[in-house]
Amino acid sequence: MKSKILLIIRREYMTRVKKKSFIIMTILGPVLFASLAIIPVFLMKVSSSKETVAVVDESHIFYNRLENSEKLVFTNVENIDEAKEQLKKGTYDLVLHIEKADSDKANPVALFYNKKQPGMDPISAIQKQLQDVLQNKLLMQTYHITTEDYNKIKAVRIDVKAQDVRTGEESSTAIKTGIGFISGILLFMFVVMFCTQVMQGVIEEKSNRIIEVIVSSVKPFQIMMGKIVGIAMVGLTQFVLWIVLTFGLVFVVGTAMASKFTQTEITQSMNIGTMVDPEVAGQIETTALIEKMLSGVGNIDFTLIIIMFFIYFIGGYLLYAALYAAVGSAVDSEADTQQFMAPLMTPLMIGYIAALMLVGNPHGTAAFWLSIIPFTSPMVMMMRVGFGVPAWELALSIGLLIAGFMFTTWLAAKIYRVGILMYGKKVNYKELWKWLRY
Repeated sequence: MKSKILLIIRREYMTRVKKKSFIIMTILGPVLFASLAIIPVFLMKVSSSKETVAVVDESHIFYNRLENSEKLVFTNVENIDEAKEQLKKGTYDLVLHIEKADSDKANPVALFYNKKQPGMDPISAIQKQLQDVLQNKLLMQTYHITTEDYNKIKAVRIDVKAQDVRTGEESSTAIKTGIGFISGILLFMFVVMFCTQVMQGVIEEKSNRIIEVIVSSVKPFQIMMGKIVGIAMVGLTQFVLWIVLTFGLVFVVGTAMASKFTQTEITQSMNIGTMVDPEVAGQIETTALIEKMLSGVGNIDFTLIIIMFFIYFIGGYLLYAALYAAVGSAVDSEADTQQFMAPLMTPLMIGYIAALMLVGNPHGTAAFWLSIIPFTSPMVMMMRVGFGVPAWELALSIGLLIAGFMFTTWLAAKIYRVGILMYGKKVNYKELWKWLRY
């Protein structure tokens, strides 16, 4: 029995890794993943153009109080008509017209004039400066607080840090949240993608009548198990290649970009640390940037996270792959699978949404139970692992996931052994229930 299953596993694995689609996706996947990390930094650099703003201040509240920045340059103009004419000629990018208020208690009205529609960034930045000036004016007139004192008050900050009482190490909540968020998305994506391949493979072999030849010498259960495990190995192979190639691309392209960006520019774009003086900002190496980004990692056990990811990927895949194989054996074409997909996708979607929604409270009651239930545990438990989960919860979750896989395999095998040789008949839930009772 084992030798026959191994032969099917080998056939499934070798057939799929030699396909052009596998090779193309193995190459494109890392390119897409690496672009998510590289493109934002590049776009921040490319889009950092300056906007020239003509300010016509009839209220005289904001005169010489709007500060220039890397993206905004303010110029005071006395006449609004003159400013509009210069705007049409291209001298200015925007005209900010501040009308005089009707009374001393009312706030002035600000109007924008533009030749081309501006984005949200310059408008938001200008609005913030206008609000700051008005706040300073109110503080001075009502509470007699000077601008300098107000700036000192605003500069007061308190950093709240989390520390593990057992180890004394700092806990990096933001990084753990990001890891949980990404892990949940990846697990959902991989489980759906590779389980769908199982279902499509069964439908293809059934429609081509290849299964009739195979089943003459191999039991249907052996076929199902070989197909499920074989495609799982394909998935793991592709996933490992994605990790290696993605990190390689990020390192190579990051090194090339580092030779063109200053440390100040990269720090601003990535928002990962304190800015340095532009006069002393030199070229930054990719390795130094990585060290900067990982300086606050704290007590994250990456080894445990990676191990748990593979365990829950394999467990979640096996749990759902058996059911997808059963659906594939019960229908004659992929179009007929729609009526059976809702019961399969619903728990997956619940786990995916829960992983995103509960990342802010990973130790709550809802997060605990959803990380224990086998149909949602792969996504939700991976969201929780980085925050520290007791060993008994991990053991219980994995144990129930294994039990869930065995149950779904037993359930799917009863449908598979009947449905795999059924042709030309529209199957409904009543018919599936009959097959389960055989």
